[in-house]
Amino acid sequence: MSAAEDAAGAFHRIHGRAPAGVWSAPGRVNLIGEHTDYNDGFVLPFALPHRLAVAATPRDDSKLNVATLGDDGQFQYSDLLDIASLEPGSVEGWAAYPAGVAWVLRDHGHATGADLVIAGDVPSGAGLSSSHALECAVTLALLGLAGVELDAGLPGTPTRPEIARWVQRSENDFVGAPTGLLDQTASLCCQDSCVLFLDVRSGEMEQVPFPLAEAGVRVLIMDTRTKHSHAEGGYGERRRGTERAAELLGVKALRDVTLEGLDAALAQLPDDLAPLVRHVVTENQRVLDVVALLREGRLTDIGPHLDASHASMRDDYRISTSELDLAVDSARSAGALGARMTGGGFGGSAIALVREADLEHVRTAVEQAFEAAGLRRPRTFTAVPSRGAGRDAV
Repeated sequence: MSAAEDAAGAFHRIHGRAPAGVWSAPGRVNLIGEHTDYNDGFVLPFALPHRLAVAATPRDDSKLNVATLGDDGQFQYSDLLDIASLEPGSVEGWAAYPAGVAWVLRDHGHATGADLVIAGDVPSGAGLSSSHALECAVTLALLGLAGVELDAGLPGTPTRPEIARWVQRSENDFVGAPTGLLDQTASLCCQDSCVLFLDVRSGEMEQVPFPLAEAGVRVLIMDTRTKHSHAEGGYGERRRGTERAAELLGVKALRDVTLEGLDAALAQLPDDLAPLVRHVVTENQRVLDVVALLREGRLTDIGPHLDASHASMRDDYRISTSELDLAVDSARSAGALGARMTGGGFGGSAIALVREADLEHVRTAVEQAFEAAGLRRPRTFTAVPSRGAGRDAV
């Protein structure tokens, strides 16, 4: 069954009736462009086929009642949340994510109470943006219950980029995770068979064709099963470091440091900040180089840029782990065209671009490398660019 069908069925089990509607949002993989989003740079994500769905029905009060269906078939329930009294710090744990969305929507005039039941198959803690998929799906569900449907073309309807900024605010100011705009925008705006080239500063987007089957290649996701969290310290430290570097360089954001001016900029910075700046500036250029290759139909030539991105995140940004390095190195040794960690780092997943003929060999090599190292077997699967968030027919 689909995530939407699971959520609708779970809603019926709890409430004894069908939901008013179901909305879902995908997880995402970032092909390249890591930690550039909060530096006003360039990113290149695509949406996964894996989704989180929210079955929802309005309530007569301003309460939010949330349940989630776990992988074990068991439900977790939040406390009954009073939307009118929600404030940062008032809700902890997983319930903070839907509560934060309701808090932001309240400020935009949407404080409809709701019964929500959440189900889906985006792996949590794998660096595939499960939290943002949850927030985007809840946002669309609460808006939909209030009569606001995306893409309807009605005056006053928020755009998908606007909603991405609302979700970012809920994550930053309510949950307390200093994320940029990459994940929310990807979940909301990606399309089938494309990667989303996003200029975070201008908001300009381009759907760049990413024809994996035509090129005879696959994207292998390697979930190391070492969990990460954006609410923890390392991500925030890197973000604060790049903001401090921009201030020292007298620029609005590191986006304004050119590749040609990089050496001069690095000479002005303390030793702890210079590597962070080198990563952001070179990573922006790697995104532009990959987009140029894809526009020319040279999908199989992007591998070296993926490799260089991983080296930069490992050595300069220092957000990789031994498990991520093992996944990347073993995939490359087995014949992957290129590989890199993806997501915020400190755990999570890596990706490898692999020819179809080499897929099972690469997958087996990665699993055997983890076994030889005495590590838990990674979860591996292939992913194709999929549709963004929206309402589901069930």
